[in-house]
Amino acid sequence: MTLKLYNTMSRKKEVFKPLKKGQVSMYICGPTVYDYPHIGNYRAYVFGDLLNRYLQYAEYKVKFIQNLTDVDDKTIKNSQKQGVSLKEYTEKYIKAFFEDLKTLNILPADNYPKATEHIKEMAAMVQSLLDKGLAYKSKDGCIYYSISKFKDYGKLANLDLEQLKEGASGRVLSDEYDKESARDFALWKAWTPEDGDIFWETEVGKGRPGWHIECSAMSMKYLGETFDIHGGGVDLIFPHHQNEIAQAEGTTGKLFVKYWVHNEWLLVEGQKMSKSLGNFYTLRDIIDKGYHPLAVRYLLLSTHYRQQLNFTFKGLEAARNSLQRIWDFMKKLDEASGKGDEKLVDKSISKTKKDFDSALNDDLEISRALAAIFEFIKEINVAMPALSKDNAKKIKAFMIDLDKVLGFIVVEEEDIGDDIQKLVDEREAARKAKDFKKSDEIRDKLKEQGIVLEDTPQGVRWKRV
Repeated sequence: MTLKLYNTMSRKKEVFKPLKKGQVSMYICGPTVYDYPHIGNYRAYVFGDLLNRYLQYAEYKVKFIQNLTDVDDKTIKNSQKQGVSLKEYTEKYIKAFFEDLKTLNILPADNYPKATEHIKEMAAMVQSLLDKGLAYKSKDGCIYYSISKFKDYGKLANLDLEQLKEGASGRVLSDEYDKESARDFALWKAWTPEDGDIFWETEVGKGRPGWHIECSAMSMKYLGETFDIHGGGVDLIFPHHQNEIAQAEGTTGKLFVKYWVHNEWLLVEGQKMSKSLGNFYTLRDIIDKGYHPLAVRYLLLSTHYRQQLNFTFKGLEAARNSLQRIWDFMKKLDEASGKGDEKLVDKSISKTKKDFDSALNDDLEISRALAAIFEFIKEINVAMPALSKDNAKKIKAFMIDLDKVLGFIVVEEEDIGDDIQKLVDEREAARKAKDFKKSDEIRDKLKEQGIVLEDTPQGVRWKRV
């Protein structure tokens, strides 16, 4: 089957044909490390992970790059407020970002370039744009991109130059730099006393890079002048990704990216996330409320990436229940002891794989893919009493293979701790001694601690809820 992806540039689904057969080069915009990322950020990172995982599942060799923006107006101002160096300030949030990626079972990128470690490449790109007449230096030393000189500026965002509002193309709309046009955006910001000791001496002057130049320079360094996929949230289409195109193609004269993929907004309880509304959540906030991180992953994945996702705690409960159904199914497979039905199992696996692959090849239609899995679980559960151990092993191997894409089926066996295990053992001893009153008391006590017991022919089984 052939993978199709919706390309923001063409506004249609296109057959995916990488530049090099069997290889994919991909860049997903990473965090600006001035604070803990919120769950809206993680929708983009989880989507990037789904795409990365599916490409690998489809046997592509993927080179995946994700940047870390560790110098911009916010990181500078916040580090100064706290009286610490820029590096010390940003490293705290870089560390937290990597911890969160692991918590959400997001596969690591091949490289996480930091903006502060690629100033040389950025300055060289700025100089090239100056040499080509696409950029100009203002009286105060700042350097701007003259967007009127770049053909097709606004194409990715489906805008033309006349539609652009004055000042709409800069990241910080209140910048009062000496521009020729308020629509032009900063490539290089000249040092001012407010920047303190945060500056670089380069061929284009003393100062620091603009936000947009960072991604253009770093993506091309690691992936080449033209690469396959560039992704991020829809909020980055304009101005960030539009400006990346102008910078990269203005420098090289070549196509920058073949396929632009963007995930839609995340809402919280039907509203835009905002600290003032009290609906602003980091991943850590959600986990502190007692939710399993893979339930968050499931919820962020379960709505198609080009549809708005309404994050609700009711939806999170539903995600947790769906996961529990999958995990219970995987545990039941370990208890199979029947004579087996090879034909039924092979036929069911074959159909499910076909439906799963077909759904994801169609622009990552995750809802259909998940529906195929739950239909498979339903069918196998009916046949469960007759399954042989070999049947069960085959089914489990198939589910583990699908988990290479989903990342939430296989969970590490949890250690419930000595105190809980002691209660489980005491309750089992009471049950065998037919002391049902004590058995029920211990069961209730465990339930209060979130441990539910199930008595099976193979012995007592527990799960955390």
